[in-house]
Order: sequence, then C-alpha cells, then structure tokens
Amino acid sequence: MGTLGKAVYTVGFWIRETGQALDRLGCRLQGNYYFQEQLSRHRTLMNVFDKAPTVDKDAFVAPSASIIGDVSVGRGSSIWYGCVLRGDVNSISVGSGTNIQDNSLVHVAKSNLSGKVLPTIIGDNVTVGHSAVLHGCTVEDEAFVGMGATLLDGVFVEKHAMVAAGTLVRQNTRIPCGEVSITVSCRIPNPVNLSLLEQEGGQEEVEDGDIGESSLHRWILDPRNRPSP
Repeated sequence: MGTLGKAVYTVGFWIRETGQALDRLGCRLQGNYYFQEQLSRHRTLMNVFDKAPTVDKDAFVAPSASIIGDVSVGRGSSIWYGCVLRGDVNSISVGSGTNIQDNSLVHVAKSNLSGKVLPTIIGDNVTVGHSAVLHGCTVEDEAFVGMGATLLDGVFVEKHAMVAAGTLVRQNTRIPCGEVSITVSCRIPNPVNLSLLEQEGGQEEVEDGDIGESSLHRWILDPRNRPSP
C-alpha cells in the first residue's frame, strides 16, 4: 500500500469512528426517550491495510466469527461462532463445502527457518472440529481435523486423512492419505472394585448417597485398586 492508499484508509477509519461517536451523542441528546441499539465494534470481515477477505455469497459466516486480512472462503463453506481466521503476514484459503466449527483458530506463518512460505490452505469438504488450531499448514480435500487438535507450521494432511481429537501434530509432519494421526488417549486399565468400595463406605455414615471422604481416600490409596503398569 502506497502513501495515497494509507491516507485513504486513514480517512475511512476516522469517518467510521465519527459515525459511532455521533450515534452516542444522539442517544444522550434524546435523554430518556431514545431507543438504544447498542453498536458493536466487532466486524466479522476486516481488512488489514490492502488485504481484504473474500467470502463467497453462498458461504456462511457466523456473526461472532472474525475473518481478517488475506482470507478466501469458498462456496458452501461455513465458519462458525467464535472462529478466527487471520491472514496478516500470509494468506488463508478455505475451499468449498468446508466446515470450520466453533472457536477454531486459523493463522499463518510468513516462512520457516529454511525460507519456505507457509500460508494455510484448507481444501474442499474438510471438517475442522471445535477449538482446533491450524497454523501455517495444508489440509487437503475431504480430510478431517478433530476437536482440539493442533497443527503446527508445515504440517501436511493428505486427502482423506484424519487427525484425531486433541492431537498435537508437530512441525513439518506429513499425514498420508487415509491414515489416522492420534496421540495417547485416556485408557481404563482396571475396572473399579465396587464391592470393596461399598464395604469401605459402609463403615461410615453415608448421607445423600455420597461415600465418606476418608473411605474414598482409603479406597484410592489401596494398592489393589492401582492401575497396573
């Protein structure tokens, strides 16, 4: 953006700020008789200097989502509540029919240590689960990123691949077509010994169906109830 472009941008910014200030002044002048419609400073689509988002007319962007800078969203895609897609130092591309669910974050990296440019590219018919983080990575068509997963710089998820919920995918990892990437998840090593728990709990007064605190502590500390290595 040249000097003239920055000047025009600055003038436009102050005009918008002046409009909000005039609205607040008008409300005060009306006193007790005005109907106040609270204006939010949040803007779903926001440019970064000369970088402006491009959203297809058939895409859905939730009111509380934020699409900022050099971001393109394809036909039939949906960006749900609380999502942030910020294309400032690089670009973000979202294909058609892709679903980015609530509170997910998509960002970019300018480049890695070797100088490779790292935009974020999300293909067609991709599902990104709630609260996922995608940073400077590529997700090909019809792939799946589970809830709470984190994809770091340079990650490449091939077509039909899956990243399980909560998985941390380290830098420059490539997940082949049709494969699943998963971290260690919760496991249940041993069943609860209910008979022992009832026996210990029966030695103390039980109120409202709760087992006495000391009994529960003894049950937890009992070596018979510890998970096997």
